[in-house]
Amino acid sequence: MSVGGSLDQQWMRIRGRLKDEVGEIAYRSWLQPLTVGGLAGGEVRILVPTRFMRDWVLTHYADRIRALWTVENPAVQSIDVVVAAAAPAPAPESSTPVAAAPCAPLVPAAPVAVDGPFGGAPDDSLAGPALEERDDPMVGSLDPRFTFDNFVVGKPNELAYAAARRVAEASSVTFNPLFLYGGVGLGKTHLMHAIAWAIRKKDPNRKVIYLSAEKFMYQFIRALRFKDTMAFKQQFRSVDVLMIDDVQFISGKDSTQEEFFHTFNALVDQNRQVIVSADKSPSDLEGMEERLRSRLGWGLVADIHPTTYELRLSILQSKADAMGTAIPLKVLEFLAHKITSNVRELEGALNRIVAHCDLVGRAITLESTQEVLYDLLRANDRRVTIDEIQKRVAEHYNIRVADMHSARRARAVARPRQVAMYLAKQLTARSLPEIGRKFGGRDHTTVMHAVRKVEELCATDPSFSEDVELLRRMLES
Repeated sequence: MSVGGSLDQQWMRIRGRLKDEVGEIAYRSWLQPLTVGGLAGGEVRILVPTRFMRDWVLTHYADRIRALWTVENPAVQSIDVVVAAAAPAPAPESSTPVAAAPCAPLVPAAPVAVDGPFGGAPDDSLAGPALEERDDPMVGSLDPRFTFDNFVVGKPNELAYAAARRVAEASSVTFNPLFLYGGVGLGKTHLMHAIAWAIRKKDPNRKVIYLSAEKFMYQFIRALRFKDTMAFKQQFRSVDVLMIDDVQFISGKDSTQEEFFHTFNALVDQNRQVIVSADKSPSDLEGMEERLRSRLGWGLVADIHPTTYELRLSILQSKADAMGTAIPLKVLEFLAHKITSNVRELEGALNRIVAHCDLVGRAITLESTQEVLYDLLRANDRRVTIDEIQKRVAEHYNIRVADMHSARRARAVARPRQVAMYLAKQLTARSLPEIGRKFGGRDHTTVMHAVRKVEELCATDPSFSEDVELLRRMLES
């Protein structure tokens, strides 16, 4: 026996704490399948079913698991996450799911109707609510706050909102697919959830799957591992509505794109509704096969523009009313003017000042708001995003924004791209590798070369230097 009980008992307590920290969905997707392989020399071996899951756990959870285990058992100094290549596999002639490889469906999953990796008896570790989720794939996967009733409509999002309502309320397929795109925190996911809630309310018998492209890829990888792709195909091609969020995640992932392409075609051929969201329009999705980009642009493409001051103020007023908190209008106006990046950050700022009021007992005033949000306001005062830089430089040089991410090396494209990289280095706090990733996954050395080249040209070409300085002033204004 180790400190605090056996190794399995320690792991059970650690899993309970992780579940509380990360939430039900992330826990069942990434942590529930983990098992303990043993303890040797102060190192705990943790077994995972796939290499993809191992990489994900190492990146996102390994440090936290090690910290929790050190508290549970001081003898534990490190953890080793390995693929359980020798773990028991499904018996060839049995339809019973493998106990050693938990198969709780990644939420949101389809109704459990097949054996193998996507079905079968519930895992013992799933309590009551999780069992209910198996009967209703939408339970626990949709945020109850994200409905049409509390979506604030303005000029930047009116087309996307109208299209989403039409698709949700229509008796037949109107736009296929409906493709929603826009920047981070502008309301894409809110509209996706709202569509699902409306469909569920109108016709509870319709089979709907809503999930991120990342989870679609993960389920596909599991199907390949278990050699049960037929169950995967049956799961996703038998639904009435398929909703995929953040489809840009599968850019560059050829096998997943291939499967998504065939799933998409199968559903459209059966006149089933497909709804997709992304951070860019179909034509600008780099790393996506041309045939898939073409299919995604078939139906209605609706973009969500950055918020205006009026829309931000309306969102804040709506949020304040929902919270039942009296907030001075001048405070709301101040926030709407100062925080322009995205709606999530705007709502987060409002939550902070309300929480400060409740916890400290101090009235909400303009002065207290400036104090509480000092760090956020300072960041927004000087924040310029790489997306904004790319857009402004592309407009100035009369090229497409997509050229910023492309592999084209013609000078008419390469020089503006170098200018944008240079400005990204000068005006943002992003690292060189981060900047490179935003320019089509380029290496940081490419960014360094671009910065040096622009600096050399600025020193020798006054006209070019004036161009760059003009762009800088426009972006900083």
